[in-house]
Amino acid sequence: MSAADQIFAMLKESSQSGAPLYLQLRRSIEEAVNRGLIGPGDALPSERDIASKADISRVTVRKAVQDLVKGGILVQRHGSGTFVAPRMERVEQSLSRLTSFTEDMARRGMNVRSVWLDRGLYAPSPDEMMVLGLSSTELVARVARLRIANDTPLAIERAALSANVLPDPEAIGSSLYAALETTGNRPVRAVQRISATNLGDADARLLEVPPGVAGLQIERISYLASGKVIEFTRSVYRGDAYDFVAELRLTGPGEELRP
Repeated sequence: MSAADQIFAMLKESSQSGAPLYLQLRRSIEEAVNRGLIGPGDALPSERDIASKADISRVTVRKAVQDLVKGGILVQRHGSGTFVAPRMERVEQSLSRLTSFTEDMARRGMNVRSVWLDRGLYAPSPDEMMVLGLSSTELVARVARLRIANDTPLAIERAALSANVLPDPEAIGSSLYAALETTGNRPVRAVQRISATNLGDADARLLEVPPGVAGLQIERISYLASGKVIEFTRSVYRGDAYDFVAELRLTGPGEELRP
């Protein structure tokens, strides 16, 4: 039995659920992908073929396929058709260590590169003034990069630092933390806030995913050993490729967790 036939067989089974037809079809295609009946890069039958064989309208087929494209299960290539999306190798990053993206990926043996989106000195925003302790007359150094590992865009990092700490953003090489270390300003601890987000058009285009898909939004405030804030970073990570892992320990009687 071909993959297409198995999709239709599953569709016939799910027809007794009473769910809308496009949901039944979407679930049948997704199940076929999850079971490996159709793998990454495999072409989906055309809308016309699916509609004809399943005896449903092409509008219904299109709605099911578009839902799966938005969910990152399928990809559409203009003039070529619809295909099962490449399977992403998920990356795990520990929340117990403060490392740079470059260092973290290098430990995994991954080839890392960045595409600079912005490097310059600007008047600080209200948030930057508050977090970095800047006055309205001081400048902030902003560096924004698309972070890529093994040719897969994983994250967009937008960092802000006092211009006194980073007077020449153009001088940064492959690692911001390496540049800060040369001046004795590498952070030693950080507080991160992680939240769910749906990627907007611009970020989705850079990360090569459909607009609106799930992502991770991370706000990080980094500190020197003296307790001074050195870095304020807001990043967006692909939700289908990145996992953050934290180790939790139970404290004993009278013990307190240190921040």
